[in-house]
Amino acid sequence: MVLWLPPVAALADKDIPQPAWLCVDDGVVVDSGQDDGWVEAWEKPQDDGADARLIALAPVADVPLLWHHYPDAAPAQAAAAARIDTLKASLGDASALHVVAGQPAEAGQAAPVAVTTHAAMTAWTDWLQTRGLTPAAIIPAGAAVPPPEPDHLWLAELGGEQIIRTATRAYASDPELDPLIASGHDIAPLDADRMRDALILTLAAPPLDLLSGGWKPKRSWSVDPAMLRLAKFLAIALLVVSLLIPIIHAVRLAGDTSRADRAVIDTATKAGVKASDAAAAESELDRRLAAAGGGPLAFSVPASALYDAMADTPGVTLKTLSHRTDGTLSTTLAAPRVEDINTVLLALQARGYRITAQPMAGTDGQQMANVTIRAVP
Repeated sequence: MVLWLPPVAALADKDIPQPAWLCVDDGVVVDSGQDDGWVEAWEKPQDDGADARLIALAPVADVPLLWHHYPDAAPAQAAAAARIDTLKASLGDASALHVVAGQPAEAGQAAPVAVTTHAAMTAWTDWLQTRGLTPAAIIPAGAAVPPPEPDHLWLAELGGEQIIRTATRAYASDPELDPLIASGHDIAPLDADRMRDALILTLAAPPLDLLSGGWKPKRSWSVDPAMLRLAKFLAIALLVVSLLIPIIHAVRLAGDTSRADRAVIDTATKAGVKASDAAAAESELDRRLAAAGGGPLAFSVPASALYDAMADTPGVTLKTLSHRTDGTLSTTLAAPRVEDINTVLLALQARGYRITAQPMAGTDGQQMANVTIRAVP
């Protein structure tokens, strides 16, 4: 949807004519007019849920254009230089002007610059807001007029407005001033079909947009309902998975424990032990081993743990070693430092043995301790 903005003078006098408008679909003008038909033409795609854009065209009488040429400048540099040079050449307070420079597509091309005022931008945005319109861009109407042939000027009609286009300017036509400005160059009317094609190309790739700088619309964040539904689904799925992981782990652990208990009972049954559960079978096997001098009460079990702990502390030596039938291992340890003996004792405690120690001084200057180690943790 393309809508021509009213001249600022008409907005100030409250004598607002019906704006010109046209509808473009896939590069083809499907409807147009200069009446209030634009309201229905704009509301229809909204009702149908179509993805429609509104482009506003600012009248050239309020937004003249200039083209500055900097052959050796990069596109971004050319745009910046064109804006600065236009501000320098403009009359009036620079703070009241709204100067927008477009960036050329390639180096060496002319940079377009539009000049208007912040007051005009305020009037147009207010006019649009009162009608509930939010344009995607505001393009100067003069930007749509193609450059003329050498030694010629175009006189184009666009949205009911007469526009003069030179090689470096686009401005509102004045029958009395046009011959003086032309300086002997021919002023040729631009064919309406060619003007329409140029306008459609301009809408597809605007050379500049007045909605820039301080007038650039603030981005509004909106929640996509589809994305919100997806987020809710993912949150529920995450919650379900978080609950299922410990449940599955607990079920597998219970299954493994049950299988291990059955294996213990089967092993005990083969050894002639009748028990109702794994704990009873283990207790009976330990009792029989203890009676036979084996199992965890055997000498080899705590002695092996003691030797492993001493292997990590080379300074500790074994002076005496004895074993009782209740599984208690008694020993005397010697070392240059008490800390070395403590290291061995801590290692035994880490294995689950109960330790008692009585320190004493050796005759050769070494530190000694009488230690008992409970064979059953």
